[in-house]
Amino acid sequence: MDRQLSIGSLAKAADVNVETIRYYQRRGLVHEPSKPLGGHRRYTASTATRVRFIRRAQLLGFTLEEIKNLLLLEDGQSCRDARLLAERKLGLIEARIADLSRMRRALKRLIAQCAEGKRPRSCPIIATLSADA
Repeated sequence: MDRQLSIGSLAKAADVNVETIRYYQRRGLVHEPSKPLGGHRRYTASTATRVRFIRRAQLLGFTLEEIKNLLLLEDGQSCRDARLLAERKLGLIEARIADLSRMRRALKRLIAQCAEGKRPRSCPIIATLSADA
């Protein structure tokens, strides 16, 4: 039988804040157990495992909506579907990295123009940001 935990103990076991547990409940990611009359809700240790899964997936860049889809596959028999979700996420991350690299190059160019020592009529950074597209 699963050990019963208070929400505070659950949060500690999953290494999250109590409000994180409540937020996950509102989003439908974690079941909110019924509250016994005059008592406190009790969570199972398997709920802590689920919360840790959610946090780890977030650290990999998955949104809570994407995590809902992953949780539907947690039977371990849907590796192909999980792989497809992960491949889609990887594609988005790689596109974001490409965008960030492009922004980095553009900013380096503008900074270099400012640092050249030649005093143009206006700051190249301000001029570039102010220019019409």
